[in-house]
Amino acid sequence: MLSLFRKKIRDREASSPVDALKVDMHSHILPGLDDGAETMEESLALVESLKKLGFRKLIATPHVMGDFYRNSPATVFSALKELREAVSQRGMDIQIEAAAEYYLDEWFMDRLRGDQPLLSFGSGPESARYLLFEISYINPTPQLAEAVFLMRSSGYRPVLAHPERYLYFYDDFFRLKELFENGVLFQVNINSLTGYYSKTAQLLAEKLIENRMVNFLGSDCHARRHAEVLARAQTQKYYRKALALDLLNNSLYV
Repeated sequence: MLSLFRKKIRDREASSPVDALKVDMHSHILPGLDDGAETMEESLALVESLKKLGFRKLIATPHVMGDFYRNSPATVFSALKELREAVSQRGMDIQIEAAAEYYLDEWFMDRLRGDQPLLSFGSGPESARYLLFEISYINPTPQLAEAVFLMRSSGYRPVLAHPERYLYFYDDFFRLKELFENGVLFQVNINSLTGYYSKTAQLLAEKLIENRMVNFLGSDCHARRHAEVLARAQTQKYYRKALALDLLNNSLYV
């Protein structure tokens, strides 16, 4: 009888509502800019899918890479305007903003060294100026320390996209802790919590959550298949654990 009572308590706790994640700050929903949505119809389908999952604000972060995706504020904001108009015409009640996901390459370093304006996110009169960036998945980036220094010196708060997916961190958690302690914010992909990318990425994402080293959760949504996995990810134990952290997502909802 006692074990049955305890089971009911555990089940109730597992299904208890936690503060919903209102803002997705990493997605590739703008049409035709990168390897995300290709058409406006695909963009609208992704927006609808994310809205159904409970998000009330989406921050589109198209890739910016010197060799592949040379997106600029002009191209990004033009696509944002078109998507906002299409969303409004569909009567979809959801906020959409845009920034970028910068790849740490020489193109990006040149702009940091030249103190050129970059696409960041963060609202309010004293904008947090969060700057989302990614690095090589396979090889360590020798310019990482300099890039972090330059971002912070320029008034940005660097946000490393999906740290759980970089292969060379799998056996070097100390390096991740060092980055985190040096002011780099971490954004974990929600789908990593299902093993979508790999079991190793899932375990590292869980370890980051256990060590309270997660500042943002993001969908990194490129296509409908990602949105479909998100629904399953929201039922995972570590998703609920992540929501119990001091995440910054909802501070972006104004």
